[in-house]
Amino acid sequence: TVAFQTELLQLKPGEKVLEIGTGSGYQAAVLCEMGADVYSIERYQELHLQAKETLNKLGYYPRLFFGDGFEGLPQHAPFDKILVTAAPEKTPEKLLNQLKIGGWMVAPIGGRQG
Repeated sequence: TVAFQTELLQLKPGEKVLEIGTGSGYQAAVLCEMGADVYSIERYQELHLQAKETLNKLGYYPRLFFGDGFEGLPQHAPFDKILVTAAPEKTPEKLLNQLKIGGWMVAPIGGRQG
């Protein structure tokens, strides 16, 4: 799914990307490698700390945040692209409002049942 979601983003080097759900940091590393300016939020503190340590050891320095990804990062908006790795029940409006005009969001809408 990382490759598929990344392909859907049609990322260009230098674009500002918000990732919702840092997890292990793998997706963030891929985005960094592609030249994105990466901001990533993780809701589980242990994962957040582990991802930060792992990414820094590998030489990647995305801006990592601990918190509710569905709130986004309005203080750092607007974003060219937003990648949601969790599955919300419906389109997260707060995130849509943080996109640049013409920006894209890739998200698996529908929750666990969808």
